[in-house]
Amino acid sequence: MPKLTGPSWGPASKGTPKQLVILCHGVGADGNDLIDLAPYWGRVLPEAVFVAPNGPEPFDMAPMGRQWFSIGDLDPAKLGGGVRRAAAVLNVFVDEQLAKYDLPPTAYALMGFSQGAMTALFTGLRRADAPRAILAFSGALIDPSSLKAEMKNHAPVLLAHGEADPVVPAFRSREAEVVLRAANVPVEVVFLANLEHGIDEAILDAGALFLQRAFAG
Repeated sequence: MPKLTGPSWGPASKGTPKQLVILCHGVGADGNDLIDLAPYWGRVLPEAVFVAPNGPEPFDMAPMGRQWFSIGDLDPAKLGGGVRRAAAVLNVFVDEQLAKYDLPPTAYALMGFSQGAMTALFTGLRRADAPRAILAFSGALIDPSSLKAEMKNHAPVLLAHGEADPVVPAFRSREAEVVLRAANVPVEVVFLANLEHGIDEAILDAGALFLQRAFAG
């Protein structure tokens, strides 16, 4: 099984970490793509350490970048198998980071963008020790039919998506919302009319508030 590595930041307080936030990048990027979010969210979580692992595989459609799973074949069964393998790797990484910083088993949150959002959403709801929050930006719920049978917690989820996204259409997050609510998962949604495939200040602010509330609770 691949061993994940990637950049980290914090805590802003310079003290001992009391929370962990894992940031999962999109396909073709790496951990450096998201670690710059840490100083922004570190203002509301000054005792959190942020870690942005590089995906477990080289991006198979370009000479650079990483991926959580291949998107060379968009057959739902292939995507389901891919995200399941990625989840196994991410699970090990989360446990390693919690142990590294001597944190309780639920003192963490998962965030992802695009393919990272798909991976975080799939993984987080299937962990025995629930994350405090799952933030899925511009993503989708892969293999939704298996969720009810496999989910092990009801961690709160924030779905955020640009309505003008040409890469992962916003209806994928709307579909995810329907499935999650049917499974009694607490869901908040943010849809922004003119945003394409990206993260803007409004989504950053929504994420900051969501994380702050999750760890305060």
